[in-house]
Amino acid sequence: MLLLSQPLTSRETACPYIPEELCRFSYFFAKDVTETELEFLLSKGWRKFGFYYFRPVCKNCSRCIPIRLQTNNIMPSKSQRRVIKKGELINTEFKELECRDEIFELYKIHSKDRFSKDADYDEFKNSFYIKSCPSMQSEYYIDNKLIAVGFLDISSISLSSIYFIYNTEYMKYSPGTLSVFREAKYAASIGLPYYYLGYYIEENKSMSYKNSFRINEKMNWKSEAWETTENEN
Repeated sequence: MLLLSQPLTSRETACPYIPEELCRFSYFFAKDVTETELEFLLSKGWRKFGFYYFRPVCKNCSRCIPIRLQTNNIMPSKSQRRVIKKGELINTEFKELECRDEIFELYKIHSKDRFSKDADYDEFKNSFYIKSCPSMQSEYYIDNKLIAVGFLDISSISLSSIYFIYNTEYMKYSPGTLSVFREAKYAASIGLPYYYLGYYIEENKSMSYKNSFRINEKMNWKSEAWETTENEN
């Protein structure tokens, strides 16, 4: 791993996930991160976009909880089985990173419809197509039309979901939920026992859904041990 900066700590700012909370991050910039180094970072709760690696170090809050799945031990709920069934007409392809205009157009739709945000091409490219570690993308098609793309990192024993974008016209297929099962299954098929989902935050709807996937493991920030959660359907 080639460090481009020494680890730093950000100033406290308004938390983007929990109203009236403050947050801050430890962060550094790096490239040429190996699969083994990436897994060490993921197992300690680090996440990344491009060269930027970070994890929360908030003073009075530890509610951003790293979460992962065991790829050979996933038990979909009844509603998740319906999503899997409905998604049978969706074809998924796993590919090398490739920045294309149609993917940026999809990102623009996703940003506008989901977050009322105008997409910036440079930010998009820097976040997902600066390759600081082994990475790839998943592409989802209906009748040869691209409807969703997932950005993934590859460690020595896992796939890590960085971000997922989709055309909101296809919300009825629950593409975000479907992607978890497709990508975790792919990870298992290439011999990777874990699939990282990022951070689980109980109080935030866009982050709390991750706990619906079972059997999951959550990292205890104090001990840095991973603890199994067998939540009921």
